Amino acid sequence: MIDLHTHSIFSDGELIPSELVRRAQVTGYRAIAITDHADHSNIDIIIPALLKVCNKLSDAYSLRVLPGIELTHVPPEYIYELAVYARNLGAKIIVVHGETIVEPVIPGTNLAALKAPIDILAHPGLLTDEEARLAALNSIYLEVTTRKGHSLTNGHVVRAARVAKAALVLNTDSHSPQDLTRKESAMRVALGAGLTDKEALEVFRNSETLVSKRF
Repeated sequence: MIDLHTHSIFSDGELIPSELVRRAQVTGYRAIAITDHADHSNIDIIIPALLKVCNKLSDAYSLRVLPGIELTHVPPEYIYELAVYARNLGAKIIVVHGETIVEPVIPGTNLAALKAPIDILAHPGLLTDEEARLAALNSIYLEVTTRKGHSLTNGHVVRAARVAKAALVLNTDSHSPQDLTRKESAMRVALGAGLTDKEALEVFRNSETLVSKRF
């Protein structure tokens, strides 16, 4: 399992990075990104802290641990500049908290994120066909998620991505130990979202490609 969207106590997760990574290892993970929630108020704290600990954990475990960030509820007009800033700080995986239907995310967030230098648009909700095409054009991955609530629109995301030929990844958006998912369970979520077996395997390969590019 490769999971490129998780949270630690640096935002609203329950675990310190060391325990999160250890539990991921026991669950069968081969790579994990810690992508805590950030805006202008805390990005300078989170990324340097994750850089320090992720390097140590990668050395200690047979697991690739990538320091990342999830830009969350950032006003759309600031997403581009904050994404650039996050990359300059050293974030390997940049996620934007998309327009999930279970939170009051500002309309226009998806579109702004897809015009920014990010890696993944998380739980993009009822994204438009135009947005899916923009994801394909800019080589930004759209997320299929195992997380309760956010997963309600997985089928829509898959349909839009298929039409636009946009690439998908599957993540857990883990906040607690029980959120971490074995690959077999992730595969069932992928199939439940409407992916074929062949498409689901391609989704997992996409995650491997992104890890190889960023690690």
